Amino acid sequence: MLRFVVIALIVIVAWVLLIKLFRDIKASKVDWKGWAIIAGFIVLAFYLRHVTGIGEF
Repeated sequence: MLRFVVIALIVIVAWVLLIKLFRDIKASKVDWKGWAIIAGFIVLAFYLRHVTGIGEF
């Protein structure tokens, strides 16, 4: 049950971020450096999880 709650929260946060991204793109005031840093941290987290095996269920 806890997994479903965590997955639901992640989906909601991702949805909100996507909506924010689309609104920023429409307004043409996208901070590409900020989005690249966020994406980099996410990719790094998944890579380190894969390499170390820490945090797997």
